[in-house]
Amino acid sequence: MSQPTPHPQAPALESAAPEGLSSAQAHARLVRDGPNALAASKPYGALHVLREVLTEPMFLLLVACGAVYLVLGDRNEALMLLGFVVVVIGITYFQQRRTERSLAALRGMASPRALVLRDGRVVRIPGCDLVCGDRVLLAEGDRVPADLELLESSNLMVDESLLTGESAPVHKWASRVGPDGVATTQSGPEADALRRLFSGTLVTQGNAAAQVVATGARSALGRIGQSLASIEAQATPVQREMQRVVRRVATVGLALASVLADYG
Repeated sequence: MSQPTPHPQAPALESAAPEGLSSAQAHARLVRDGPNALAASKPYGALHVLREVLTEPMFLLLVACGAVYLVLGDRNEALMLLGFVVVVIGITYFQQRRTERSLAALRGMASPRALVLRDGRVVRIPGCDLVCGDRVLLAEGDRVPADLELLESSNLMVDESLLTGESAPVHKWASRVGPDGVATTQSGPEADALRRLFSGTLVTQGNAAAQVVATGARSALGRIGQSLASIEAQATPVQREMQRVVRRVATVGLALASVLADYG
């Protein structure tokens, strides 16, 4: 797969002082642009999980059967069926909570702590506090906390499999002279991508100094998250087949009940 391309509206490198941004500048840009974090989806509550479970055709059938047993006076059978429904609701809610915790952990991975220059000092700050114009220092093993433009680099290689699917790390360099000392002839978005580090990728070799050019939803990882959020969930083939089976069973059951009621 090809290299990810920089955001077309990503700002050019701002002329920041060598000592980095001041605390006042960083605060003003944080208020302007918002935190460097992926948008979190609203957690599902117990009522939402209950509604999703009870609208499943199979569980609607179980509830209907339980109601029929209650009408017929067979309380034990009714309680057993409704008990199964309660157990499944509990399991579904537990799994949903585990999924939300996993997503929260992934969001934390996408916004790691970063080593930056602030007020002329090297400090480590939460990734969510990064702003455009911050100067970030990276070394082997660091995860890139935002979209960065390289200022300096030494033997830098980055694993971009999170974005591109490529298993081999790629060389990155700050100037038009490649790691082999030969000037690159590439231009346009492809050349820009070689001097750009993308949020969520991993430094596997070398070190670098870079400047933040895009944070949060404006980063490459954030744009992927936004595109995925716009996709509507569809029923799986198993769910569609289950719905057809339940409708057929319910139809046959109602027909038999009507026949038995007529003969009764």
